Amino acid sequence: MTRTRQRPRGVTIIDVAKASGVSPMTVSRVINGDAGVRDEVRAHVREMIAKLNYTPNLMARSLVTAREIRIGVIYSNPSAAFMSELLVGVFEDASTRAAQLFLLKGENGKPPSRAAIEGLIAQRIAGVLLAPPLGESAAVREILREAGLPVAVIGGVAPDAVCVGIDNNRAAYDMTRHLIGLGHRRLGFVLGNPDQSASIARLAGFRAAVEEAGGIETQVVQGDYSYASGLVAGETLLDGATPPTAIFASNDDMAAAIVSVAHRRHLDVPGDLTVAGFDDSIAATTLWPPLTTVHQPVRALAEAALQMLIQEIRGGAPRADGEPRVTILDHRLVERDSTAAPRP
Repeated sequence: MTRTRQRPRGVTIIDVAKASGVSPMTVSRVINGDAGVRDEVRAHVREMIAKLNYTPNLMARSLVTAREIRIGVIYSNPSAAFMSELLVGVFEDASTRAAQLFLLKGENGKPPSRAAIEGLIAQRIAGVLLAPPLGESAAVREILREAGLPVAVIGGVAPDAVCVGIDNNRAAYDMTRHLIGLGHRRLGFVLGNPDQSASIARLAGFRAAVEEAGGIETQVVQGDYSYASGLVAGETLLDGATPPTAIFASNDDMAAAIVSVAHRRHLDVPGDLTVAGFDDSIAATTLWPPLTTVHQPVRALAEAALQMLIQEIRGGAPRADGEPRVTILDHRLVERDSTAAPRP
């Protein structure tokens, strides 16, 4: 019986990338004939493709040039208000760009399982948008890297990805300076999820403003961006012998919870306690008093990330392997009724 020689099973674009010593994106560019790859690298990759007897997935390649692009959106954020705003931005922009969205949610702020992510990939998606905090999940990005998929990260910075966010350090600095400018000298700060770079940057901005002003007493407590964690943080800060006269929370959900704690204690906001938030989500305007907050253009971030991801899928401007391409959008302070000068 004559045996026909078959290519080794399981050879993927990741195998070619490892053998070539380049990224999967570079291999993809060589396969698609894109510019931006040095001739010697292109020749080496083609040599590895031939050596491994790798056959590109024609179905996946056709998705890049098809009129409609399939985009995966993976999210797991405890702030319902933030995610509502972000998803609205993604859906609205997708409708104008002939992009079909496939959503995958992780539970309780955790990433989805590998099996769930692989199930999403099996839907023949051409790229993935990662909502915070999943853009900073190495495990999630590794699965997507193995699949050779372009990735866009919102609100974080990750290698081999296009990234969109704001200057969190400066935004928190600006809000803290505003509270100090009102006359507050005892400040509380509620930190977000410590595993996220945005949380660390906001804390750094807060501390920079405090150090610059001098003579400020501070209390920092841990939160995780959820309303429940804001309740605990509020109780902790207000239970002290000399509680702060102003509390700055790292997002609006936690700030709204602190307002609730203040009301339960019969404290007037802002007469007895000033409260400020971050994001300018719907939560900032659906409670009394409405929150002074940092406006983060969540919809614009989502739209910019989707636009950059589609450009990447369609072979946009090449970038160095492993180097993130970061776009920073503007923030601004929105002053409402939850902040005032402290009482004598």
